[in-house]
Amino acid sequence: MARSMAALAVLALCAAGGTRSARAQDQEPTVLMPEQSATKARELMRQAAEALGGAAYMNVHDATCSAKLSQFGHSGELNGYSKIMDYAILPDKDRTENIPKRNLITIVNGDKGWELDRGGVSDAATSTIAQFQEDQKKDLDNILRNRINEKDMIFRYSGTDMVDLRPVDWIELVDSDNRTIRIAFSQDTHFPVRKVVTTRDPNTRLKSEEVEYYSNYQPMGGVETPLQITRERNKIKVYQVFFDRCEYNTGLSPSLFTKESLDERWAKIGKKQKPLKSSSRNSDKTKD
Repeated sequence: MARSMAALAVLALCAAGGTRSARAQDQEPTVLMPEQSATKARELMRQAAEALGGAAYMNVHDATCSAKLSQFGHSGELNGYSKIMDYAILPDKDRTENIPKRNLITIVNGDKGWELDRGGVSDAATSTIAQFQEDQKKDLDNILRNRINEKDMIFRYSGTDMVDLRPVDWIELVDSDNRTIRIAFSQDTHFPVRKVVTTRDPNTRLKSEEVEYYSNYQPMGGVETPLQITRERNKIKVYQVFFDRCEYNTGLSPSLFTKESLDERWAKIGKKQKPLKSSSRNSDKTKD
């Protein structure tokens, strides 16, 4: 009896495999000329923008979000969680605060930035600003709203696939800095579900791959918002955020993204902070 059941299972698997192969062959895309491929890729991006809220999505000017942020070590191990508030004015102003204390704040405003911690207010590290600017180049929303219109951007349709057991369409973009950006859109909802960015170090020529996963979309203020975003770099998890809520176009003031705003905050809380030795400031940031 057991052998008969095993044989039936093998036959079922073979049949399923044949069905999957037939489906995969049916789904293989027709070879497209470069112009047709670019047109299809752009159309998928426009469909995604429409599914994410249409005019409401495209006209987002600022965002205020509360979230739980996972903290990972260099080897991808989970070190804990922190609660944050993030404020942004598109495309290049961002302010992140720990809550509820609001005594650790980082601001990036274009090519400038500042930090507030238990030692007071200081200029943000050059690497922090550079990472923010690089992230903006790869940001999914920035791509769908703005970078789709760049003259030097190359667009390609890459065909169909299965991602998380659901059918998707892949597109590929190559920008003037030779970043290759691949995006998978759900065929059911047209929402972006995955993004893969491939770059090469200009000095070592080593390739780096960064993958982002988007899930649990919920409508907020007319904008479909992924409440969970996970990022991996070279197969090591570096970032995971769980959003509680996001509000859009609340009229955030540009003054919120200035050094003066941090000076004002420090004037209120500075006397309550215990002075830290310079060597311990980074470790205490993690704890808070």
